[in-house]
This record gives sequence, structure tokens and C-alpha cells, in this order.
Amino acid sequence: METETRTTTESGVEQTLSALDQLRDEISRVIVGQREVVDQLLICLLARGHALLEGVPGLGKTLLVKTLAQATELDFKRVQFTPDLMPGDILGTEILEEDHGTGKRFFKFQRGPIFTNILLADEINRTPPKTQAALLESMQEYAVTMAGETMALPRPYFVLATQNPIEQAGTYPLPEAQLDRFLLNIHIDYPGEEDEIAILRGTTGGEAETPSPCLDGHAIIEMQRLVREVHISDDLYGYIARLVRTSRPVTGSKGGKDSSLGQWIQWGAGPRAGQALVLAAKARALLNQRLAVTRADIRALLLPVLRHRILLSFHAQAEGVGIERVIDELLRACPEPGQD
Repeated sequence: METETRTTTESGVEQTLSALDQLRDEISRVIVGQREVVDQLLICLLARGHALLEGVPGLGKTLLVKTLAQATELDFKRVQFTPDLMPGDILGTEILEEDHGTGKRFFKFQRGPIFTNILLADEINRTPPKTQAALLESMQEYAVTMAGETMALPRPYFVLATQNPIEQAGTYPLPEAQLDRFLLNIHIDYPGEEDEIAILRGTTGGEAETPSPCLDGHAIIEMQRLVREVHISDDLYGYIARLVRTSRPVTGSKGGKDSSLGQWIQWGAGPRAGQALVLAAKARALLNQRLAVTRADIRALLLPVLRHRILLSFHAQAEGVGIERVIDELLRACPEPGQD
């Protein structure tokens, strides 16, 4: 009986790994290059987190999200965030209706676009903080409260927000409390020359490629459950805790005010950063056909996990120190397990 159970479990894992490979392939039919970006997006989905996408216009951010929705058979809605957008435009509103039989009037809640599986919050920093805050409860609690009633959101629920990093006029920077709710901050860069030629060929000829659906919501929920079971050693738990704590000038043993990190960081990462790094590393391990986290998983995800959770000081800005250099220094200050 025990052997049969183990065989069934192993078969389920193999099916999951095969399905992930197929999902990658389907997305790659539409999205040329950008392998790391696609992987990080899938990591967020597997870890049941949310993603903040940053990149200049025209790099395919919206296309990437649409392609993911098509390949996973998930409901997808897009909201264009503008200065006049109101919370009700996202959450929904109560409308007054009349029963033609009795003549009685009553309020009926009309659900907004937030009631979906994948929500694309396009140019999220173009709307005021009041409207940005409408997403806070949904991202943390996976529910929406309106008129005293709490309504659960569909599962899986996945928020992808985009920001334009070069256009600052008319924007409202996201507050730290909202930034912290994004599992990863994913930067999309320009494609390489060969990839750009392939993009030109594929988008200026005949019909564009479309992905074939290969996963449904139930399969994704099972994958999210499996991610939680991926093994991570006590040494790596300790390593992640040291990385996060060292990013705090006050509590970090090697990140005090007298160190380079202490001078460059005004405010370090909170405990949620450690949780995000553990879950993202587990998801990356599964995505790469492994059932145990390695140090490479942690190193690869440290920047997208901490990029939006560390506030650089004026001293760092004056010296031209960017977050990438801070992360490099953080890795040097915290030797990997077995290298102390």
C-alpha cells in the first residue's frame, strides 16, 4: 500500500513537471527571448504571489500577461489605471434596481474587474493612492469587502501590475506597504539583436502565433500546493534570514551604520521579504525540475525579491549606488552556508 502511494505521488510530480515545461513552451511561441522574465512570472504564479513589471513602453508587458492567461485557460481582465480612476471602477459598485413585479427597489452589487483570475493593473502608478489602495485587501486576503460584506475572489488569483520607469510626470509612487505585497519586482529589458530580428519576422508577416491552452485553474492550484512541499534545508533558512536581517542597518550584524550597506540603505527589508524569498526559491526549484531548494535559487531571486523592499539612502543616491550594487554587497556580507 505504501509503495502504491509513493508511486502515485511520484507520478503526480512527474505530470506537474511535464506540464510546467509545456507551459513554458507555449509562452515561448509568442514571447521571443525574455526567458528569465517568463520564469520569474511563472515563479510568482506558482508561489501564489503577485508581480510588479517594470520596463519601457513596447517591450511586450501586456502581451506577456495575455499570453499567460491564454495558455492557462484563466479568466483575464485588464484595468488601465488613470488619474480619474476610482476604487469602485476596480472593486465594483452597488446599483439601484427595481423589481418590476412588486415595484420594490433594492441595491444590487455589480462586480468589478477585480473578480477574475489574472488582473493586469496597467500603469498602476498613474492613479492616486486612494485607488491604488483598493488592491491591498485583494492581494493579501484574496477577498474584497464592500458594504460590510466580504466576498472571496476566484482561485487562483494573480495581480500583475506594470510601471513605466522613465516617465515620472503625472505619476503617484506606490507606497511601501503596497510594494511589499508584490512577491517579485520584474525588470524587462530590451531584447538582444537576434531576438529582435525574430520579433520583427514574427509580427510583421502572417498571423501572429497564439498559445494553446495547456493548464487550467485546478492544475495551477495543485502546483501551488506542491510548491509548499519543496524541501529547503535549515542551513538555507538561516542563510535567507541573515540576508534579510543584514539589509537592515539597525539589526543587521554586518549592515550597521558604519558599513557600506548601513550608509547606502535607509530602510531594509521586513520579514515578508524572507517569506517571499523562501517561496520564490521553492517555486524556482520546481520550475527547474527539482524538489529541493539550492543556493543558486536564492542567489537568482534575491534581486527581484529585494529590489522594491529596500529604500536607498540619500548617500547612496549621491554616490550613484544602485540597488544592484547593494545586493552584490549584501551577498558578500553574508557568506553562503559552508563558507563561513
